[in-house]
Amino acid sequence: MNQKLLALYGLKWNPFAPAVPAAALHTPARLTSFCWRVQQLAGEGGFALISGAPGTGKSATLRILAEYLAAPGELSVGVITRPPASLADFYREMGDLFGVELRPHNRWSGAKVLRQRWQTYIDSSLCRPVLLIDEAQEMQSGALGELRLLASARLDSHILLTIVLAGDARLSERLRTDEFAPLGSRMRVRLTLERMAPLDLQACLRHAIQQAGAPTLMTKELITTLCDHAQGNLRTLMIMADELLAAAAQREAAQIDEKLFFEVCTAATPTETKTLNARRR
Repeated sequence: MNQKLLALYGLKWNPFAPAVPAAALHTPARLTSFCWRVQQLAGEGGFALISGAPGTGKSATLRILAEYLAAPGELSVGVITRPPASLADFYREMGDLFGVELRPHNRWSGAKVLRQRWQTYIDSSLCRPVLLIDEAQEMQSGALGELRLLASARLDSHILLTIVLAGDARLSERLRTDEFAPLGSRMRVRLTLERMAPLDLQACLRHAIQQAGAPTLMTKELITTLCDHAQGNLRTLMIMADELLAAAAQREAAQIDEKLFFEVCTAATPTETKTLNARRR
């Protein structure tokens, strides 16, 4: 959305777009607690898991976590950008993240150099580097297994890395299989994201438009209606809200209301029309 359209509503950014600043994302107490627990985990190292259905906020949670961990300026946080990569490319990306030159054809040497780099970091900061992996269900089995072995030393008594995996039900299912049970049993901190209640969605939506600088962008009735129609899915909510914002900007409407919602997002059923008319009385 261009600056002219944002200026129409006094918005600093599009509050419904994926690129909202991490600092402006809604952070309920449960999520703050998870971030704190991962920060404490970084003192000893180990695995954390974020699981949930598509659209429940896993990627946003990782963004919030990265912002939280980087705030003190003490933790090194890296993000794997290509989870489905081959084992060779996995090593290349790990080398790029941690500033070492690796030769993927010699994994023994690569593992040795990475582990030395992590130990040097631990000796200087007393914390473990943090590695974030979104869409971890897409990781190849070899890379996922290699990650577990890379992160431990001294017969699994000394952990060199803090790893946060985020994925949908496919990841949880993989961690319950015999092949990945050793990895699944190492998840020390867990966060399960589920479909949200309408009131929780309303809190997210109000927070989004307030942080963007336009708390009156939507009517209270519309916020209620949107959250009722989102079926507990945060991504669905934001997509509908973004569509309404674009429609309102095209019409240069002063405010986004229920009338526009029924015109743009859905054909009003008799029950919805009756409810809408009752609210307007």
